[in-house]
Amino acid sequence: MIALGERIKQLRASDGRTQEALAQALGVTAQAVSRWEKGICYPDMEMVPAIANYFGVSIDRLFGYDNERERKERDLIERINALNARNAGVDVCMAECIALAREALCEFPSSEGLTLALASVLFNAGYVRYGEHHLDDEEGYGVYDVARHRGYAEWQEAVKLYERLLPTLEDGPARCQAVSELSQLYKNLGLRDKALALADTAPDLEGSKPLLRLKAYDGKDAVRAAGQALVTLLHSSAELIARIVLADGNLAPQEAADALKGAVGLFDQACPQDYGDEAGLMACLEMLRSYYLWRAGDRDGAFLALDHAGDLAKGFDALSGGNHTTPILRLVGEGSAPKDSAFSAELPDLWPWWDVREQVEVKAEITKDPRWRAWVRKVKA
Repeated sequence: MIALGERIKQLRASDGRTQEALAQALGVTAQAVSRWEKGICYPDMEMVPAIANYFGVSIDRLFGYDNERERKERDLIERINALNARNAGVDVCMAECIALAREALCEFPSSEGLTLALASVLFNAGYVRYGEHHLDDEEGYGVYDVARHRGYAEWQEAVKLYERLLPTLEDGPARCQAVSELSQLYKNLGLRDKALALADTAPDLEGSKPLLRLKAYDGKDAVRAAGQALVTLLHSSAELIARIVLADGNLAPQEAADALKGAVGLFDQACPQDYGDEAGLMACLEMLRSYYLWRAGDRDGAFLALDHAGDLAKGFDALSGGNHTTPILRLVGEGSAPKDSAFSAELPDLWPWWDVREQVEVKAEITKDPRWRAWVRKVKA
């Protein structure tokens, strides 16, 4: 916990000031000051400069820093991001994560990194707590349930944080993350004009990072960069197929399943049965394919797809070091860190991964099949 309350108490005592005097100067109650000093709650971040000014100290000194500001800020960002990553589709510690991010931003109110961290936590919280929901329009195409999404306070606050960041956020990974997550929220909330305006600020495909990196290298580095670009484009293409399937309610279930088989087949053209890090995406596509096969009446095919999804997920869990053995991709992921994952065990809870039509009804049916229990035992083993 951030010891801001203790620091306020120390500064107040050293000047011989009372809680009532501080409260009157700030326009709050003495009870509020008492709660701060006891660590029950924290002052609003907008009040931090006024508190520092009252004691005649810098904000850094208010928080008891010497030359440790950057280190502590970095450590907080890492802690918040690590906690956020634990909430992967399931609310494990979302409230704790949000509280830590708010406290940290109160401590460093001008920090771009912590503002982005809180925005990303709130972005994730909307999905974890309420989910992403879709409807069918009059022509049978999937649209976002924006009326429901607009009721998510977490997403509304996240949008404001991202929009506050973007005017000053420099090009780099942080800006890419902010743009990507804000664009998704604009879509979720039905803010099409804002989404298009944000998209128009980005370079076209030829100006994207993976393709521009090709112009920076030759030799072995060029081979590695080209392989990384290929994997990125294959990933994006497979996801686009899934998006089309999910949005087009006019596709017959078998047509949708065939399209998803084609999405997996994209990787088989470049790296047959050697998906590397992309095995996670392939597992998700196969789970989605099992859903459409079940709807098409192909019960055996649905469970074959589930078995393939389980095998892919276990392969993804076991990855470490270089991820690909296919000759043209052997340099992709070279030297990467081992994974610490249990994705395969999560598959039954996450099935079918995406939000789809008739999801509740189909899951009620498929889980009654004895093969479902056998599959659950296999992937959780």
